Amino acid sequence: MISSTKLKSVDFYRKIPRDLTEATLSGAGLSIVAALSMVFLFGMELSNYLSVSTSTSVIVDNSTDGDFLRMDFNISFPALSCEFAAVDVHDVLGTNRLNITKTIRKFSIDSNLRSTGSEFHSGPLSNLIKHGDEVDEETKEGSAVLNARNFDRYANQHPILVVNFYAPWCYWSNRLKPSWEKAAKTIRERYDPELDGRILMAKVDCTEEGDLCRKHHIQGYPSIRIFRKGSDVRDDHGHHDHESYYGDRDTDTLVKTMEDLIAPLPAGSQKLALEDKSNNATGNVKRPAPSAGGCRIEGYVRVKKVPGSLVIAARSESHSFDASQMNMSHIISHLSFGRKISSKAFKDAKQIIPYIGISHDRLNGQSFINQRDLGANVTIEHYLQIVKTEVLTRRSGKLLEEYEYTAHSSVAQSLHIPVAKFHFELSPMQVVITENQKSFSHFITNVCAIIGGVFTVAGILDALLHNTIRLVKKVELGKNF
Repeated sequence: MISSTKLKSVDFYRKIPRDLTEATLSGAGLSIVAALSMVFLFGMELSNYLSVSTSTSVIVDNSTDGDFLRMDFNISFPALSCEFAAVDVHDVLGTNRLNITKTIRKFSIDSNLRSTGSEFHSGPLSNLIKHGDEVDEETKEGSAVLNARNFDRYANQHPILVVNFYAPWCYWSNRLKPSWEKAAKTIRERYDPELDGRILMAKVDCTEEGDLCRKHHIQGYPSIRIFRKGSDVRDDHGHHDHESYYGDRDTDTLVKTMEDLIAPLPAGSQKLALEDKSNNATGNVKRPAPSAGGCRIEGYVRVKKVPGSLVIAARSESHSFDASQMNMSHIISHLSFGRKISSKAFKDAKQIIPYIGISHDRLNGQSFINQRDLGANVTIEHYLQIVKTEVLTRRSGKLLEEYEYTAHSSVAQSLHIPVAKFHFELSPMQVVITENQKSFSHFITNVCAIIGGVFTVAGILDALLHNTIRLVKKVELGKNF
């Protein structure tokens, strides 16, 4: 058995009797300072332990989310009609997807970017519209000529007014002209405008009546509009609720379409010609005309992870466009890549990396407006460099996976129809941000070091101060004696 006396001999912390110690004011002051220093340094160490530190590395992209990347967007075009607005996707591998509609929605908007109604449904358009074989040289005028002065009078006079908005320089307008005039002559003979009065076929030259064509949001030629007397009273937004005709343009089809339109109306009727919902004879070729001159396009497309471009432009296989009048100004409400990320996921990630997500939707809220000071035929292009970013935590693994991008925009004169083009290129590298977990043992070690270090330094300072004071007192006593 080891005696208690021998055991006491290994005591590293031998005690001095209290009666042999002396309390001093300098020692008390240093003790207070030392205690405050310990508390302060402990708080700093605790804050550092609780804070999150990260490390960033760049590696070759090892994505497991497939070969396609989702691209979400919401873009408003104040001067592009939904009637002809088309979304196309191209890439370097030869992919050419034209006029994507399945995942795209379009809404007519006014100059203040406010929606003027429900979703605009353009419907499937036939790429091969049948035209007549009539020779233009033998065309006789059969349709009425309308202008800004007499348009409203004719629209109020006839229950149904069908108008061909055309341009003399337009190839498709000239293809339509013989059939239109012949059909108008036939309808005039069968349903005399003076005696019957139920229908009138007319035309408007948009090179002469530019304001009238803009009023009715005509952007492609020829555009055939069906105006029903009284149809404008049904619209809550104050716009005329008319229809566009997209069917064949040969004489027989035009005549049959006109007769189908007036079939529900009794002869000599001047009543309102509200659309007959039960008559679907021409439903596949008639659809509501755009109620405003602008269009908001929203939705998403899936693109391959190779350099490519998203193109938004006016497109039609049977209409012509005046490139000098096309304005592709737009406002980007949203543009992002990758899966949609919940606000909670972003909030959790920002607690670790405050700057995460800053470039996730860099173009949001930006406007690209051509005030005509840049001239006509202006194409607006955006160049997007996309980088994938992953945030990893030690406890739960992958917290966030997002795509950030840089954007550079430019304008250029176009030899063809101007467009809005978004070039995108995905980086072969990805950024990995990893949370660094801190050791609790390291925290305890640092706390002990703080306590011991402050206590030791305070003891050294106290000894120096005490001995200095004693020495000063001895010197003073020596002088006195």
